[in-house]
Amino acid sequence: MKNKIYLYLELMRFNRPIGIFLLLWPTLWALWLASLGHPSTKHIFIFILGVIIMRSAGCVINDIADRKFDLFVKRTQHRPLTSGKINLKEAIGVFIFLCFIALGLVLCLNPFAIALSLVGLFLAILYPFTKRVSYFPQFFLGLAFAWAVPLVYAATMQSLPFEAWLVFLAALLWPVAYDTFYAMTDKNEDLKIGIFSTAIKWGDSVKIFIFFIYIIFFIILFWVGYLYHLKNRYFVGLVIAMLVAFYQFWIVRNNSIESYFRAFLNNNAIGFIIFLSILVNYYL
Repeated sequence: MKNKIYLYLELMRFNRPIGIFLLLWPTLWALWLASLGHPSTKHIFIFILGVIIMRSAGCVINDIADRKFDLFVKRTQHRPLTSGKINLKEAIGVFIFLCFIALGLVLCLNPFAIALSLVGLFLAILYPFTKRVSYFPQFFLGLAFAWAVPLVYAATMQSLPFEAWLVFLAALLWPVAYDTFYAMTDKNEDLKIGIFSTAIKWGDSVKIFIFFIYIIFFIILFWVGYLYHLKNRYFVGLVIAMLVAFYQFWIVRNNSIESYFRAFLNNNAIGFIIFLSILVNYYL
């Protein structure tokens, strides 16, 4: 039983928590901005736990959808479901269990937020299947990750002001950039098995596209700061985050698989710096 629990945790990717943080940071940006620096303890608890649960559910449904493809990718062929250490029924059971926990959390919110959460669940389930039909699954991942933003605004303000959609757009574009770096690590294997990605679509121009996505991402965040009348310290933080983002292009200068993975991981620092900039604005 103990070994099974470890396998379930691995299925939910608890051994690779980076995804939790990359989903968490935009959620926290939205929580503090929507509440003007004073989110309720209830909302902090619900959304942090919700991020952990939904990221875990997203990993499970991803492995269910990709269980046959993962056999042909070196990085994924030893995942619990693909390797046969757990079976499909168990994986579906874990997904349903996580969805019930998420439902319990969502029911603590207002009806508007509950309705929006159903869209979020649909996007989480849809994303893994987009790799088969579109070169832009990273945009669908961005949609799924960014949907936490309107959910936060709905729970906090019971409305979706223009600022909410700006934060949403920033939270959508950011995963497109970092997940394209991530997709570069599997590019050759994806080409062989017929999986699509922006890494494949953009070819030799992939770094240029990622660069411009980052530019738009930060322009939007500067605009958000202007609309919220945030202090200069927020904008200084954004400049620091930009420098960290641009450092990624130095990391991948040799185009190795390891360097692209390092650039992907580097985004955790970007998300944290932006959140810290928001905190400093409100509390210092």
